Amino acid sequence: MTSQEEAVGIPLSHAPDGVGYKLLELPAELVALLESADPPVLTLHPSPTAALLKTPDKTYSLRQKNTSNALILASTQTPSPTSADDATTSTATTTTSSSSGGLSLIATIHETIELIPLETGEAVPAATARGKWHEKFGKTR
Repeated sequence: MTSQEEAVGIPLSHAPDGVGYKLLELPAELVALLESADPPVLTLHPSPTAALLKTPDKTYSLRQKNTSNALILASTQTPSPTSADDATTSTATTTTSSSSGGLSLIATIHETIELIPLETGEAVPAATARGKWHEKFGKTR
């Protein structure tokens, strides 16, 4: 038996689902509010420079943060029973199909959205581009 036949790992497949995910970073006070017994309704509002998330007591400005380190969204695959699982065989086989379980990589995320709390009556900060990368690519994002 070779070392490759002895190695057992987690099957990994690339299966993008085409949904298009955005990762939203929530401040601790907003998480506590949403997890309370009576969570409020949140609303999104446009403004000339940014989107605004409003709760009954507070307003947050949404800001996109790009990252050079991608975040990979994965989903587990559950093994599906097959007739081969019921039979006993003496030969070792390797499968990469979904019948063996494992992980599916369904999306890669290169940016997150963070919420910046605004004080009552505070103006929404204007978006500012910094550096050559932002001048070239930031306007289209």
